[in-house]
Amino acid sequence: MSFVLGQDRENHDMKNYTAIVEQCPKTGFYVGSIPGFPGAHSQGETLEELRRNLEEVIGMLLEDGEPEIESEFIGVQEVVVA
Repeated sequence: MSFVLGQDRENHDMKNYTAIVEQCPKTGFYVGSIPGFPGAHSQGETLEELRRNLEEVIGMLLEDGEPEIESEFIGVQEVVVA
C-alpha cells in the first residue's frame, strides 16, 4: 500500500510513504506500518480504514518535525525452506 500525505496533489512538499500491510488471521483486521518510521503503525477493519488511520498517525508524528527515517523499504523476497 502506498499513499501520499497532503492536501493538494500539485504541492511539491507532499510526502509519499509505503506501508507494509498484513492481515491478522484471528480478527481479520489489516495491520500496517511504515518501514523505518518510528511509531508509524496502525490497523483497520478495511484497507481504506487502515489507509486513513495511517495518514492520521503520520500526520501527528510529522507535527513534531520531519523524522529521521531509520531504514528504507526495498521489496519482498520469497524464501523456500525444505
